[in-house]
Amino acid sequence: MTMIKTRTGTELYVKDWGQGRPIVLLHGWPLTSDTWDDFAMEAANAGFRAISYDRRGFGRSEQPWTGYDYDTLSDDLADVIEGLGLSDVTLVGFSMGGGEVARYMSRHGGKGVVKAALVASVVPFMLKTEDNPEGTSEAKFAEMTEGMKEDRAQFFRSFFKSFYGVGVFTGSVSDAVLDWSFNQAMMAGLKPTLACAEAFATTDFRPDLAHFRVPTLIIHGTGDETVPIDASGRAAADGISGAELIEYEGAPHGLFASHKQRLTEDLLNFLKK
Repeated sequence: MTMIKTRTGTELYVKDWGQGRPIVLLHGWPLTSDTWDDFAMEAANAGFRAISYDRRGFGRSEQPWTGYDYDTLSDDLADVIEGLGLSDVTLVGFSMGGGEVARYMSRHGGKGVVKAALVASVVPFMLKTEDNPEGTSEAKFAEMTEGMKEDRAQFFRSFFKSFYGVGVFTGSVSDAVLDWSFNQAMMAGLKPTLACAEAFATTDFRPDLAHFRVPTLIIHGTGDETVPIDASGRAAADGISGAELIEYEGAPHGLFASHKQRLTEDLLNFLKK
């Protein structure tokens, strides 16, 4: 396995496929880099270098007690970019991973980045507040936390049905995809699972938006119940200068599986511009 040691000493599992201009793919919570495999293979076949890694605490990466805030997570991203000697990078963040893209652009000045994409991303701010009325209530996040603490396995059995729009979006994903996602989620430690949920629920990325100074693509489903589009994709498009927003009508959160072919085509078209 390829492992990269971060500045805090945590080792991250990295996949590095293909040759060409690099793309770094950031996965969602509570999953792993495996969720990017379909796109990574197509990108590598199209002449790009597709790099994905398991976030600290998840998948095959180490599970330290600390470091699940976005400053540390963006430092991890910087260490992957530096450790692989990357330049002219496109960052693609799905869901929680969009926050790492945003914080890297501000905290690390977007070093080496030439393009960015946010897919069903939590950016710019998920929590409902007086100045963010479209956000998700604190009570909802507290309910999620209690559900995970009480019976994490059962919580995720239910969670992924909403994640993929099963029963709502016709032809979403198979039962096998639900099992695959569940297995990935249960690879993570309980501490990082809870800590990262708190991070993506409460981190305000609105100040980070001004630091996107590269072509930026935003893709989001209008039927996303996990990260509703008004407080995320549409707000990010309003806040990032020159950003392009593509809305998938009625699509759920898990676009990498439910809309695999369309997402691959849209991302590759963006990369080739």
